[in-house]
Amino acid sequence: MRLLTLLFSAALLPMSMTWAADLDVLITNGRIVDGTGAEAKAGSVGIKDGRVVAVGEVKGDATTTIDAKGQVVAPGFIDVHTHSEKISDVPAAENFLRMGVTTIITGNCGMSRTNVAEFFDEINKAGMTLNVATLIGHGSVREEGMGGKFIRAPSEAQLAKMKGIVEQAMKDGAVGMSTGLIYVPGSFAKTEEIIELAKVVAQHDGVYASHIRHETVKIFDALDEFTRVAREAKVRAELSHIKLSGPTAWGKTGEVLSYLDKARAEGLKITHDLYGYTASSTGLRQTIPDSALEGTRDDYAARLADPKKKAKIIEGMLEILHRSGRKDYSYAVVARFVTDPSLNGLTIPEAAKKVRGSDSLEDQIELLLDIEKRGGGSGVFHGMNEDDLTEFLKHPLTMIASDGGPRKLGEDVPHPRSYGNNARILGRYVREKKVIGLEEAVRRMTSLPAETFRLKGRGVLKVGASADVVIFDPDKIADPSTFNDPHHYSEGFSEVLVNGVPVIREGKLTEARPGGALRKS
Repeated sequence: MRLLTLLFSAALLPMSMTWAADLDVLITNGRIVDGTGAEAKAGSVGIKDGRVVAVGEVKGDATTTIDAKGQVVAPGFIDVHTHSEKISDVPAAENFLRMGVTTIITGNCGMSRTNVAEFFDEINKAGMTLNVATLIGHGSVREEGMGGKFIRAPSEAQLAKMKGIVEQAMKDGAVGMSTGLIYVPGSFAKTEEIIELAKVVAQHDGVYASHIRHETVKIFDALDEFTRVAREAKVRAELSHIKLSGPTAWGKTGEVLSYLDKARAEGLKITHDLYGYTASSTGLRQTIPDSALEGTRDDYAARLADPKKKAKIIEGMLEILHRSGRKDYSYAVVARFVTDPSLNGLTIPEAAKKVRGSDSLEDQIELLLDIEKRGGGSGVFHGMNEDDLTEFLKHPLTMIASDGGPRKLGEDVPHPRSYGNNARILGRYVREKKVIGLEEAVRRMTSLPAETFRLKGRGVLKVGASADVVIFDPDKIADPSTFNDPHHYSEGFSEVLVNGVPVIREGKLTEARPGGALRKS
């Protein structure tokens, strides 16, 4: 009760104040960037019982005092697009903390745990360093609701079951629903199916986050579908990792942003996110036509064993390749192939040469088909343009998101974004290239995500807010993780607090585990 009284009293006070109560943490001498986009101000931050209780001129006794002289004090970053369904296996999540991320949203691109309550229970039992929210993935719902991967619409009963799964997920605290419309089975879904499920999400004020159906020259067809879902379902919409893939699509950023701005002017509530790299990462199966992947892996193997069906699959692969303006798969690198880890880090031509003795296009295709047959693998795809990335980043409704996941040092050759995304934005695009300002970059990583995904009390340094805090030196921020050598933590982040508890202290991981499941407010 005493704390509530103090919080209420503090909320009536101006930015500059004196606070005499005992504090758990006192951060002094900082350059406060509060997450709203407002200009940075010198001051201190007082924390008590996991909440910010004072901001400005703060004096009083504290169990822990942190001198932030020469550093920025900001809200902990919120990564709205991660793939962290197995985060309980890596509860320290150090790669996220080391780039200032204190809250992650998983369940993106249509892939999630369908039992959200069970997922949250596992998160809480695992003992997390950070906060974990989730979307309910349409593709996962479709698999459960239809009993497999089918190129057809669900029956009335199947659709009802799918809607029930989404409804329960929203009741259990999911922040919305995601789609991955370039991935099987999401790619098999018609727009009408997605609209019906998005209507359920809208009833709970959730967000519809979509990896749209095309990011190539056909992107405007995909945007038509994206905005149709938002309009007909009356749902807020988030365009996942906005990008233009392949040389034939490069340079259309102005047209894409104008399209989205027009939709917003017509009343749609649309935001987007991106990562600070010109390479993506996903399954190597994306080089193979969806029709070849319907059903089980045995079904796929049977198609390869049929000369006519295999020839049609190869024809489809060549069409996908040529449509993007490429002559071979040299833009793709093997990130993880469990069956043969010696291929990790090699381009597809290099891997084909190693396995088949030739790097011809024919052998590259045979290698990709075989990788999928032997369990599948993931890759890094160098398919975007720096100028496009920069233009998308400038838009005020573009959030910063890694599209990564929890990492173990030395395991596989993953995309460096899981280690360095936020640091790369702050170092390369804020400090060096000056594409956006520091306060604006922090807003895109904090209050904008919190508002979009309805994470009440997060994303700002204000009295009463949850005390997720990051302290960093903007002159020392660096992302040493590279495509060839990804396993390096970001640099420049000295302190990270989650719910008022230090998890990175003086640059070192602590034993504290104050995070856990975060349900939509």
